[in-house]
Amino acid sequence: MLPGRCSCLEANRHGYFSLGTNCDYTASLIGKAPFFLEANAQMPFTFGANQVHISQVVGWSESDYPLIEAHAPVVTDADREIAALVAVRIPNGATIQAGIGGMPNALLGMLKDHRDLGVHTELLSDGVIDLVESGVVTGTQKTLRRGKIITTLALGSKRLYDFLHENSAVDFAGVEWVNDPRVIARQPNFIAINATTEVDFYGQCASETVAGRYFSSSGGQYDFSRGAMYSEGGQGFIVLTATTRDGKMSKIKPTLTPGSVVTTSKNTVDKIVTEFGVAEMRGRTLRQRAESLIAIADPRFRDELTREAKEMALL
Repeated sequence: MLPGRCSCLEANRHGYFSLGTNCDYTASLIGKAPFFLEANAQMPFTFGANQVHISQVVGWSESDYPLIEAHAPVVTDADREIAALVAVRIPNGATIQAGIGGMPNALLGMLKDHRDLGVHTELLSDGVIDLVESGVVTGTQKTLRRGKIITTLALGSKRLYDFLHENSAVDFAGVEWVNDPRVIARQPNFIAINATTEVDFYGQCASETVAGRYFSSSGGQYDFSRGAMYSEGGQGFIVLTATTRDGKMSKIKPTLTPGSVVTTSKNTVDKIVTEFGVAEMRGRTLRQRAESLIAIADPRFRDELTREAKEMALL
């Protein structure tokens, strides 16, 4: 028996419960396992592959409490500078994937002059709402689920949950479909935007570890980076500030910190962005990669990085 959370205190007039803000892995079990649900009156009723018919439910309990909210962090100057470098490279009609955090929020706020953008993302957050309400996100240029915002889970403020409630423009689908690089690649001009913690001279991105210690899982970063690589006109952006928060260490390194996990490999990475510029990785030699990455490092560390690149026979 599979426990789950859903919206509303009872099934709708058609006999369906909704899994609300989370479709991800649970949706694939609909029809394969009986469900016992917690029905929360404050969970939005959403649409897509997250509908559970009352005949598939062995029972439910009722509740009424606010959902966990994830409020946007304070956007820094570095976030705005990185976001601006990405925003100017996004064409009208593109389909975008962006997560949660200061830089994604800053980026979405800079797309208000774009037209006919689409959304196909693992995580849906508040930043998309203004773009929908202003007519920027229409999805009319998408080839898959045209006109629909596609996601597998949502996390944000109450404003986001209110936006999702009974909103048929948002389709929730299972993570095995949303994150499938083969699906992502079928959408032309797909733009993937993901963050990392450090990058080495080869372009390898360690996004799951901090200072060599495991911190977070890979999420959909590799899936979306790979899908964007095969999308016609697609672009994959890996973003990071040039230094650690205290400014004492460069996040662009000759080699990754021992113990680091490579999330996005050098053969998949496309563009790496710091507040100092954009380094093109796709199709570049090792020398070109090292030169480009040193050029977007904090200026205080460039001489040292250049010396280390020479010692590694990259320059």
